[in-house]
Amino acid sequence: MSNSATSASNRINMLLDENSFVEVGGYVTARSTDFNMTAQETPADGVVTGYGTIEGNLVYVYSQDASVLGGSIGEMHAKKISNIYGMAMKMGAPVIGLLDCAGLRLQEATDALQGFGSLYLNQTLASGVVPQISAVFGTCGGGMAVSAALTDFTFMEGKNGKLFVNSPNALEGNYTAKCDTSSADFQSSETGIVDFTGTEEEVLSQIRTLVSILPANNEDDMSYDECTDDLNRVCEGIEGWAGDTAEALKTVSDDNFFMEVKAAYAPDMVTGFIRLNGTTVGCVANRTEVYGEDGEKKETFDSGLTAKGCEKAAEFVDFCDAFNIPVLTLVNVNGYRAVKCTEKKIAKAAAKLTYAYANATVPKVAVIVGQAFGSAYLTMCSKAIGADIVYAWPNAAIGMMDAKEAVKIMYATEIAKADNATAMISEKAAEYAQLQSSALAAAKRGYVDDIIEARDTRKRVIAAFEMLFTKREERPAKKHGTV
Repeated sequence: MSNSATSASNRINMLLDENSFVEVGGYVTARSTDFNMTAQETPADGVVTGYGTIEGNLVYVYSQDASVLGGSIGEMHAKKISNIYGMAMKMGAPVIGLLDCAGLRLQEATDALQGFGSLYLNQTLASGVVPQISAVFGTCGGGMAVSAALTDFTFMEGKNGKLFVNSPNALEGNYTAKCDTSSADFQSSETGIVDFTGTEEEVLSQIRTLVSILPANNEDDMSYDECTDDLNRVCEGIEGWAGDTAEALKTVSDDNFFMEVKAAYAPDMVTGFIRLNGTTVGCVANRTEVYGEDGEKKETFDSGLTAKGCEKAAEFVDFCDAFNIPVLTLVNVNGYRAVKCTEKKIAKAAAKLTYAYANATVPKVAVIVGQAFGSAYLTMCSKAIGADIVYAWPNAAIGMMDAKEAVKIMYATEIAKADNATAMISEKAAEYAQLQSSALAAAKRGYVDDIIEARDTRKRVIAAFEMLFTKREERPAKKHGTV
């Protein structure tokens, strides 16, 4: 057996529990007679398919074999993957694709296209029913890149993985050395298609972790885990992480577990999974600071919503809603990012995120940890669009805009005539903040359910989700929304 054939099977064995893999369709070969294909052996038609377990949980797997015609997709290759999808749908178990594919098999033309189209259909039918995960270890080009993008989560090996619709050299004015648009770095930070990158071992380990925290399907939730952490644990110093909310989420989670999704893409918006009392919870949070492992600040952002951040969060909320995963939101937003590239897409992107939150029927809890200003605050899972419980830390500011900016507009004439404009602005701003943009003012109107001490966030959020466990909420009868 060749090295890549070994790696196709080896990847499966490294991914799954020991000795749990059962191959399906091992004897399938291509049936084409064109271009002397009859003389060419195509063992398993270039893809190893079957099922096994991850931490005892059933999963279906296919792994492409680059030693057989480059791992190209022919008619039978595609049929084998579609067969695995059919079994996964019947049994309600995740599908994991380990990709290393030269593209469509040219010798089989329309047969290959038909088979590949059937795979698209199966992926579409499975979307929102069973989790779909893809991992790119070699080439994933053309239509296969679309297949990867149809899955819920995409992993990519950092050195040898190549993901592209058009190769870098096919783009006018570009070439690989100038900008490798097929690289893991580009696909994770610029396009946002790739959720996680790393070595082959890291990728397979991350997939195991992800499968262990996700439901098997949209009806049976087997993702609970025993909680060994104190449910009433005090989160000392969490208010210091109001800027880097990824760290705040770690602090709140059972045993500080946090699996961030699309970390390299739109880092001003955090998405990922934590555990609360053993239950998987999806998290969305605004972020204004990023700290490195050494404790040094690496990056800062203003607290405005960006188009990329909204799209990233909307996709994540949609996934959580499809699989009945509760959503926790940490809010710290002062409006929309005011730059030209954001302005091109922000209205539609913010509409998508607003829709995703409002449309989601899973338990939704929001904690306002900093600012919550203007319609951007409404978009971030406010009471107005359907949050079940909204908490605020004592120093949170909630309202139309920053108090000083509001005062400059409201008292423009008086300030122009004042002997000491600075003092007047400060005085009026303090009054406005207390009456119109404090956590207390919002709580008095019922827009905030309670003002909580930051250190009590873990126990209050756990209690809220426990209360919301049996939540049922209907939506108007319709085929689907159109946002």
